[in-house]
Amino acid sequence: MARDPRRLAGIALMCAAPVFFAGLDTTGKVLAGAGVDPLLTTFMRYAVNVALVTAFLNPVTRPGVAHSRRLPLQILRSLLLFGSTACNFLALRSLQLAETVSIQFAAPLTVALLAGPLLGEWSSRTRLAAVAAGFLGVLIIVRPDAVVAKPAMLFSLGNMLCYAFYVLVTRKLAAYDSTATTVFYTGLGGLVVMSPLLPWVWTTPASCTVWALLLAVGLFGTVGHWLLVLAHARAPANLLAPLIYTQILWSVLLGYLVFGDVPSVWTLLGAGVIVASGLVLLSEDALARRRTRRD
Repeated sequence: MARDPRRLAGIALMCAAPVFFAGLDTTGKVLAGAGVDPLLTTFMRYAVNVALVTAFLNPVTRPGVAHSRRLPLQILRSLLLFGSTACNFLALRSLQLAETVSIQFAAPLTVALLAGPLLGEWSSRTRLAAVAAGFLGVLIIVRPDAVVAKPAMLFSLGNMLCYAFYVLVTRKLAAYDSTATTVFYTGLGGLVVMSPLLPWVWTTPASCTVWALLLAVGLFGTVGHWLLVLAHARAPANLLAPLIYTQILWSVLLGYLVFGDVPSVWTLLGAGVIVASGLVLLSEDALARRRTRRD
């Protein structure tokens, strides 16, 4: 049987997206090492995002794109993504890329746990067991002695929780607003929150290189999310979802090449448990969809 070129394109796009996300984290960590305030990096992340999105999605080129049937939820979603980004950049000041991304990948487990009471999507025993195992993986990385030695892990946990609720709100909004409307509002919350704080965190970049890195933060994030949208328009989510875990590999590689970081055994073990748990959840979702189609 001939291969579906659209599916192959979707897979290729999904493989590319984690490269940009890993590049985003790497650039944020480089900027932190250069003395740039993480909140300034956060501002640039959203300033560039809003500028690029507005160039293509705005009420002039897409009439009605700013109209939301659930505006408070759009604002909450945008603020949650801002909180996730700010916590991530704060954590990257002192944590390895592999540590932050591994903890962040516990977000799907949190979503699976909270989707029942918040969205009515209750989990089976197998899914709950996978969630429990995934949180064990988080505990392997975020051990009490590790938190004492690296308090920034608390920022990573904040990043993970904000992102999990961001996903839940995104699912809720899918029933009310178009993808274009949701994309339009995505970066506005971060920009609105950070703009009044800019005078307190602003330091003029010392070189053109720092300027380029600040712009790259916004480009990496925007392009990464754009590739995700393009990928999901070409291939089913259950085929693409496992590929997001390749970001761990890119983070380990970039962490070693750029910073000379070698992940600890605990980080690698915990990351392995989290990824395995996530794959079990994806497998359960695929089985549930097959059963639904048969019925």
